[in-house]
Amino acid sequence: MTLLPPGASRSARVALIVQKFGGTSVGSIDRIRGAAARALATQRAGNDVVVIVSAMAGETNRLLKLAADLSPMPDSREADALAATGEQVSAALTAIAIQAQGGKARSFLGHQIKILTDSAFMKARIKAIDAQRLHETLAEGTIAVVAGFQGVDDDGNITTLGRGGSDTSAVAIAAAIGAQCEIYTDVDGVYTTDPNICKTARKIARVSYEEMLELASLGAKVLQIRSVEVAMKYSVPVHVRSSFSDAPGTWVVGEEQSLESITVTGVALDKNEARVMLVGVDDRPGVVAQIFGALAAEGISVDMIIQSPSAHGSVTPDGARDKTDVTFTVGRADLPKARVLVEKLVADVGARSVRYDEDIVKVSIVGLGMRSHAGVAARMFQILAAERINIEAISTSEIKISCLVATKYAELAVRALHDGFGLGAKP
Repeated sequence: MTLLPPGASRSARVALIVQKFGGTSVGSIDRIRGAAARALATQRAGNDVVVIVSAMAGETNRLLKLAADLSPMPDSREADALAATGEQVSAALTAIAIQAQGGKARSFLGHQIKILTDSAFMKARIKAIDAQRLHETLAEGTIAVVAGFQGVDDDGNITTLGRGGSDTSAVAIAAAIGAQCEIYTDVDGVYTTDPNICKTARKIARVSYEEMLELASLGAKVLQIRSVEVAMKYSVPVHVRSSFSDAPGTWVVGEEQSLESITVTGVALDKNEARVMLVGVDDRPGVVAQIFGALAAEGISVDMIIQSPSAHGSVTPDGARDKTDVTFTVGRADLPKARVLVEKLVADVGARSVRYDEDIVKVSIVGLGMRSHAGVAARMFQILAAERINIEAISTSEIKISCLVATKYAELAVRALHDGFGLGAKP
């Protein structure tokens, strides 16, 4: 993705702030007025301001339901053209609100900037941003209000960036003009875990890009994953704040600026997991590649993978078994498609049977400090064992450990890990 225009210098640009307002932050006329007032106050404090807006809360769902009422599988190009109108409404209303409060504002759609994307409708990726019109607008003392979530492909088609795509729009535009980015939402920052599950959850002052990326991928819904990827790639400082408070939020920054001495930063819960178990698969070279190659070809992302000797089949002369069990997890939304593919593969891979399970969740701990602290995994397993929670699968990276557990233990596991690692607010 090419963001900075030729000859642009980040150091040459000062007092540039991109403010993104989510659906709840522009969910009514009063809230749009509030967003406009905040943008104006920031400008009057001596900053150049670009505002990115989402559709009003619930609007994208309403639009897509209209399409679904007409067709069970609407054409993705037309679905994007339809869904993008929600942000167009918000952008125009926000510009009008700024003008009504004595400011200068101009609204822009994705193709007017222009935000160039690939042609993957409903999940497009940004290829380049031409920031020239933004710079011209800011030079006039005008606040630029940009419709988030959308762009345009090489053929002039309107595209959208997927759910939460306005976050990505905001961070990418901040990178393109050399600005810092403020994400205004209905929460006042990133917490050590979901406050609705654990009352002692604490707001984190600073979190690294890597930690935020893991937390977002593991179920934390504060920021879209791709927005964090862009922020990390282009070193864009991101401040997650509440639209309804002036209190500081959470800064998402580089590792050297975060509190890296903390072993565990947060606990995440992902309820979007489904498990597929292929029992008694032929234990020979190429079988696993065949299974996961078919899934990859259909764009199905696989999370945890476990391969273990099967109780079925025969024992070979060297004492091994000629059958293996292959278990993996996918997102629940992908399970119907995965089921169709797997059922076609059963005979080819010699599987005895296939089982599916949606009664599972993934609970994870994340922290940069895991790199240099031994025994974190053991401590996690001990905490879960003390609550008599059985671990059904495990996956790890340098800075996270994830465990698959039964759905009925989801909230208990989160609270136990949160308290066990001492993440709660101090009394």
